[in-house]
Amino acid sequence: MKGGPLVLAGAFLMLLSGLAGYYLHDRLTHGSPSPPAPAGPPLTSLAMRATEGTQRPDFTLPDIEAIPRNVAEWDGKVLAVNFWATWCPPCLEEIPEFIDLQTQYGAQGLQFVGVAIDDLDNVKGFIDRFGINYPILIGEQDAIRLAKIFGNDIGALPYTAIIDRTGRIVFTKRGQLSRAEAVAVIEALL
Repeated sequence: MKGGPLVLAGAFLMLLSGLAGYYLHDRLTHGSPSPPAPAGPPLTSLAMRATEGTQRPDFTLPDIEAIPRNVAEWDGKVLAVNFWATWCPPCLEEIPEFIDLQTQYGAQGLQFVGVAIDDLDNVKGFIDRFGINYPILIGEQDAIRLAKIFGNDIGALPYTAIIDRTGRIVFTKRGQLSRAEAVAVIEALL
């Protein structure tokens, strides 16, 4: 493959650049590590890593109104948990598809839940601008830890886990999830 190593090196540098940008943004915005999440059941222990075929981890994170939301709220539905950030270009490309899929399959039992690894003000502006029609939870550092619990060891964004109606993780994807991939998994579970 002509240029293969260069393309791979470029992609790796872009990933590192994005992670460094987030780290710098977090430090400049907050000055120190983020405060702990509001009261509620803690995130599952990192010792309990979820993988495809295992039960989804239990977690509670605040929504954009600072109301703690527990994942059990969506038990019995096909759940797509998407980790994203407003500064992540592939995240911004897949979100309009998720909005459409939520509209198309929501009545059949599909529920998207976004987990933002981002600042609340950035997320609120983004939700208003794009008309997101599914819950968005705010996690910052807790969301990074939760993504690792869901199997995202390298911290890639976006990252999506699809969970069946029994709470079993059936699909995970690092990077942008195409509509065709999403539909194939979702339709098999509805």
